[in-house]
Formats: sequence, C-alpha cells, structure tokens
Amino acid sequence: MNEYDLQMMRLALREAKKAAAAGETPVGAVLCWEGEQEPVAKAGNLRETKKNALYHAELLTIHEACTRLGGWRLWKGTLYVTLEPCPMCAGAILNARLKRVVFGAYDRKGGAMGSVFSLFDHPWNHKPQIEGGVLAEESEALLKQFFSELRSKRKTSFWDK
Repeated sequence: MNEYDLQMMRLALREAKKAAAAGETPVGAVLCWEGEQEPVAKAGNLRETKKNALYHAELLTIHEACTRLGGWRLWKGTLYVTLEPCPMCAGAILNARLKRVVFGAYDRKGGAMGSVFSLFDHPWNHKPQIEGGVLAEESEALLKQFFSELRSKRKTSFWDK
C-alpha cells in the first residue's frame, strides 16, 4: 500500500458517503488504470434508488470503466472499494480481469475475498492481487453509523403509527 492507494480509498469513501446521503448502503468504489493519475470510473451503491439488485458500487464502476475504455478486459485496472466484495462483485472482478483489488472493511456476512470464503482460492484462469483492511476503520464507522441511523428511524416510525 502506498500514498496513492490511500488517496483512492479516500475517494471511494467519498462515494460511499454520497450513497449514504441518498439512503443507500454506504459502499463506494473507484477504478484506476495503471500509469494514470486520475480514476477511470467511480460510483456508490444505487440498489435502493434504482430498485435493482445489480447496482452495487463495484459493478457500476466496472461498467463505467468498460464504457470509457472501450473494452471489457480491465487487466491494468485496480479497483478500490470500501467494503469487501460480495460473490457477485467478485465474479465480475474475475471476469473483467482486474489486476488488483484494494478494499476497506471486511464483510463477515457476505465477503467473497476471505471473510466468508475466497472465490479466488479456486483454480480460475485469473486471480487479482487482493489487499484488504485499507482504511478499514473509516469504512466500518460509516457502515455502523448508517445502519444505526436506519434502525433508529425504523423504531421511531413504527412507534409513531
């Protein structure tokens, strides 16, 4: 991990905060291309807003990068994401041939890069480099705050009826 990695994770955290402000689970992602200073793509979760189970931050970011770069092979790409990718997103990472994944918080309920299981322990034709726990405290704090506020709103709205 280097200063650039930390900078990109902070940018992913900003995307996660935007998602939280929109009522989404606060997960943000940024995709960078080797040799480039600026990110190719970035996004936050949009599942609730768009009412679509596929609209995870990672998938939206991969989609935007493919569109901008004009191809599906992202072999020089590094994905920075605030939460350990789920099985669906890990599959997309595998299929996009991403070179590297850097994530923040571990997802002990649905993570597919070491927490629940590791998709990349299997003999696939491609395995990205994975680094977890980068700015994990910030990512975890954002998630805890979001879900605490969500539970509080549910309790309040239930008793107000």
